[in-house]
Amino acid sequence: MVQTFQLMPGVTLRCVTAQQFKHGCLSVQFLRPMRREEAALNALIPAVLLRGTVQRPDLRAISLHLDDLYGASVGDLVRRVGDWQAIGFYCSFIDDRFALPGDQVLFPLIDLLKELLLQPLTEGEGFCKAYVEGEKRNFIATIEAQRNDKRYYVSQQMLKKMCAEDSYGIPRLGEKEQMEAIDPVSAYAHYQRILRESPVEIFYVGSAKPEILSEKLKEIFRDINREPITLPPHTPLCNSGGGRYSEDMVITQGKLSMGFVTPITSQKPDFAVMQVFNALFGAGMTSKLFVNIREKQSLCYSIDSGYYSSKGIFTVFAGVDTDKEELVEQEIFKQMESCQRGEITDEELTAAKEFVLSGLRGIYDSPGSIEAYECAAAVIGAALTLEQNREMVQAVTVDQIVEAAKSLRYHTTYYLKGVEA
Repeated sequence: MVQTFQLMPGVTLRCVTAQQFKHGCLSVQFLRPMRREEAALNALIPAVLLRGTVQRPDLRAISLHLDDLYGASVGDLVRRVGDWQAIGFYCSFIDDRFALPGDQVLFPLIDLLKELLLQPLTEGEGFCKAYVEGEKRNFIATIEAQRNDKRYYVSQQMLKKMCAEDSYGIPRLGEKEQMEAIDPVSAYAHYQRILRESPVEIFYVGSAKPEILSEKLKEIFRDINREPITLPPHTPLCNSGGGRYSEDMVITQGKLSMGFVTPITSQKPDFAVMQVFNALFGAGMTSKLFVNIREKQSLCYSIDSGYYSSKGIFTVFAGVDTDKEELVEQEIFKQMESCQRGEITDEELTAAKEFVLSGLRGIYDSPGSIEAYECAAAVIGAALTLEQNREMVQAVTVDQIVEAAKSLRYHTTYYLKGVEA
C-alpha cells in the first residue's frame, strides 16, 4: 500500500514499506510542464548535477563515496508523464537491515542527494562549462542514435505528426537544436528556477519508517526559497487533423506505424477494458494481429499494438515488405472491425486477460518496478489502484471490449519505406 506524506507545500513523499527486498530505491523528481523551449534543458540538468559538487568535484569522488555506501547507485532520471516532464535522480541501494552493525546507507545517501541538488560545481554565474559541454555531447549522440533504431524512429515520427499541436509530440529529451543551444549560464539559471518553482515527487520503497524518513528528507528543501507553481492539468490529445506520411530510407524492411485516438485514458474507470483490448488486438502472441496477419497470412515480419494510456493514444507497428504496406494496413483495419463486431472467442478473451494480469502481478516483484508503476499512477492521477486494476481486468466482458474498440478513431499513418542505396 502506498502511504502519502506532504513534507511541505509542493513536496510530496510516497512510500511503500517493503520487508521482502534486500535492496531499496528512492527517486526524487521535479515536475515541469512539457514545453518545447525547456524540454532539452530539463533533461540535461540532472546529468550535469551528477558530474560533480563543491565537496566532490568529479565523477571519481562521487563514485568512491557510493562505493563506501555498499555500492549504491545514483542515476539521472528523465520521464514523460502525460503533459508533464519529470526530471531528477533515481537511487538504488542495499537496505539498512543488511548493512554491517552500526552502518547506515539510506540517510548518508540522502545527504549525497542534498549535496548533488544544492551544491553543484560552478564557474562564475553558470555550471562548470566542461561538464555542460560533455553532457550535451552525450545527449546529442543519444538523440542522433535514435534514428538507428528504425522501430523507435518510425513510432516517434508518427507521434510527432499525430501530436503536432499537443505537448505529447515533444521528444522526451527535447530536440537536438535545443540541446546544442544550451550554455552553462542559461542552464544554471533554469536549474535555480526548477528548485524554486517545480512540484516535487519523492518515492521510496524499503523498510525504513516513513515518519523518520520524512523528517530526513525535509532537510533537502528546508533552506530553498520555494514558490511552487500549479502545473496545467493533463488533457486529452489536442487533435491536429492527422494524415498519411511516408519517408524513404535505405533499409531492407519497411516500417509501418499507425495511430488511433480513444477517449479512454488511465484517468477513466474503463481503463482496464482498453488494457484487455490492447492485449487481445495486438499486444500478445495470441492476439488477432499476430495470429491472423503474421502467422496465418504471413504478411509481415513483426506486428503488435501499444496503448499510451495517459493520452488515449493507441498504436500499431508492423515490419513489412515494401510492396505489402497497403495490404497489411487493410488487414489491420479488418481486425479492428472484427473486434467492433464482437467476433471474439472465449479463448482469446481469457488469453488477453492473463496477458494483462501477468504484467500486473509482476509489478511488486522488485523495488524498481514498484516505483515506476506507482509513481506514474500518482502523477498522472490514475483512476484505479493496482488491486482495483486487477479486479477490473478479470471482470472485463466481450461487450465492454466491443465498446472500447468502437471508441477508437483512426488518426495518422507514418511509413518508413525501404529503398536501395
